[in-house]
Amino acid sequence: MPVTAPAPLNLRELQRYVQRIGDRFDLEAARLGGARVDDLRGAAPQRERGEEFVVVLVSAFFAGIPWLERVHQAASLWDAAEMSGRADVHCYTPGELERRRATSFAVARVVDGGVDLLAL
Repeated sequence: MPVTAPAPLNLRELQRYVQRIGDRFDLEAARLGGARVDDLRGAAPQRERGEEFVVVLVSAFFAGIPWLERVHQAASLWDAAEMSGRADVHCYTPGELERRRATSFAVARVVDGGVDLLAL
């Protein structure tokens, strides 16, 4: 079975996604991780992949919005067809993010080593 190169990220769609989110919430941070990012960084193909895309969004404007509502809004703006995969979206205020980083390896990994979507 031949080894295929990982598919590149659709940077144009990622920029559009951040714009769609930014039109609703003033983002302080937006990071992308997950199996597709790991693939591009040379992760071994024989591994437990986990989520294809993991998005962590940070905004003070999330305060006062129930967590499930903000996640639903942000996830509904992700174009799975354009990105060839769904995203596990996390939306936090800055304070919530610090608490979550301490309890979630997946969130800490994306925040510490994910692609900075605001820099695209």
